[in-house]
Amino acid sequence: MLILYTAQSVSASSFEWTGLSMAQKTLCLYGLLMAAVLLPTYALSWVDLRTLREVGIWAKPMKFMAGTALFALTTVWLTLLVPGNVGQGQSFQWIAALIIVTSLFEVVYITYQASLGEGSHYNTTDPVRAILFGLMAVAAVGLVASQAWLAWVIWKALGTAVLTPTLLAVLLGLALTFVLSTVSGFMLGGKQPPAGVGWPVVGWHTWQDLRPAHFLAVHAQQFIPLAGILAERVAGQSAMPGVLAFTSAYIAAWLALSWMGMAT
Repeated sequence: MLILYTAQSVSASSFEWTGLSMAQKTLCLYGLLMAAVLLPTYALSWVDLRTLREVGIWAKPMKFMAGTALFALTTVWLTLLVPGNVGQGQSFQWIAALIIVTSLFEVVYITYQASLGEGSHYNTTDPVRAILFGLMAVAAVGLVASQAWLAWVIWKALGTAVLTPTLLAVLLGLALTFVLSTVSGFMLGGKQPPAGVGWPVVGWHTWQDLRPAHFLAVHAQQFIPLAGILAERVAGQSAMPGVLAFTSAYIAAWLALSWMGMAT
């Protein structure tokens, strides 16, 4: 018997705290902790005015804290959008642990280096820092690999469930987060962004900066599922082609930004 599933069919009780598994709760609390730590770090950035490559030393830790909070909370949210109890299974316990261990290592090391007034990325001034820089790359791959793992767990749990636009968007968002982030991450690891402040808030530059492409890669986790939910609610029978069209445009935008970032 086919199980009909839409984003609207997720009941309010699915989002109740008592209905979450221990792994889901832990990941939620971890995300909220990162958001909470962001606040005193932001306050500190107004007092400690040291800079590194013409940018405040606390800018990078704050970006990673905010990104980690969103990544963790989104992962839990996605488990509530799909059929089956993927957030209740043993696999999700390991996925949550992988997210916490890898992202916490990055945030702690980046913050520690900022406290010293030194960079974390591209810092190979001695063997220890060179090793830690390499370990950050490993951690980054492990972090986004958690999303590919989750996509696989969701796919296996589908059974005879209908592949709806929302579900398709979740699977595509998770898979692309891993693929695009891994590719852009390695490109970014070999090409340091320009110094100085670029765009407002984020600080990126339009040319020779791979960070905009990497941003799109990591946040496919949010943007593509949101597009799927919107398409399912407003596009009717065109929702599925709409998800595919949006995903294609998303990949094209990532390719364009990657080309601009690799420009010499």
